[in-house]
Amino acid sequence: MAPDTLSLRYFLVLAQELNFTRAAARIGIAQPALSARMRRLEAELGTTLLIRDTRSVVLTTAGAALAESAPPALAALDRAWDAARSAGAGEVGTLRIGYSLSTGAETAPALVDRLIRDSPGLEVSAVPMSTPEISTAVADGRIDAGITRGEQPARGVRRYLLRRQRIGVQLAQHHPLAAHPEIDIPTAAAYPLRLPDRTANPAVHDQLSALFQDIHPTPQFQTPAISFDMYQRDLRDGRTLAPAGEAAITVLTPGLTWRPLRDAPTLTIHLVLPRVQSPLHRRIRATAKTLAQELHWLPGTSDGHQPQKGPA
Repeated sequence: MAPDTLSLRYFLVLAQELNFTRAAARIGIAQPALSARMRRLEAELGTTLLIRDTRSVVLTTAGAALAESAPPALAALDRAWDAARSAGAGEVGTLRIGYSLSTGAETAPALVDRLIRDSPGLEVSAVPMSTPEISTAVADGRIDAGITRGEQPARGVRRYLLRRQRIGVQLAQHHPLAAHPEIDIPTAAAYPLRLPDRTANPAVHDQLSALFQDIHPTPQFQTPAISFDMYQRDLRDGRTLAPAGEAAITVLTPGLTWRPLRDAPTLTIHLVLPRVQSPLHRRIRATAKTLAQELHWLPGTSDGHQPQKGPA
């Protein structure tokens, strides 16, 4: 049986000092305790490592061999312990994140950047996915985490509230309502309203359309012919409004702007993780919580990150 590593470390100090008094003081133990440990080490190895007299210590051939070979072996063992601790803390590994296009404007990149910065041992990849697919992909292990917008139905996962956003409208800068710092919902309802295709994100589609459910006459809703148009061509007519969260501000193209809707509820963005979580998942949660607090993504909450559990 190999000797314990602490005895080896004590031996290496003694091999440098070649004096029990100095070595014991450097280690921080009593000299008799060091002597006893060295005798036990020699017994475990079945060989003499040290020649002692009243004033000095000399290494035997076996002692010199151990003094030369032990440091790299201990260093390798230290690296193994560090690797195990890092893995246990979720600081190393491969992390696959799926995010909806609407969260790619600001939220997903901020979280990915923070994970890479704070955990250099993580290999992080992030891909856009359709919102209805994300929770299923997390539950069956195709991805490790997801970022979705709205109160998505979910099975086999846990959802953690990551961000609240004001709801407003995107519109052309020459639109008649662009001069208003805020827009009343009935006022907005008098103009054509663009909503995304419901199949892309039923929860958010229904939340946005519900803003106008009590308005009469019934607002004119339309779905864009192009599901994801970076240029936002339909808004440039100076009439059409597109309800959207305030993160839309970060990706506005020239000629467009965003205005909040007065008294509208907030849109929510969630971190989606599997129900059974590894240290890697706990690392994601901790990083997301810290980021939400620093960037004030959850105004009005006490801890900045509240778990919301999906159905089992």
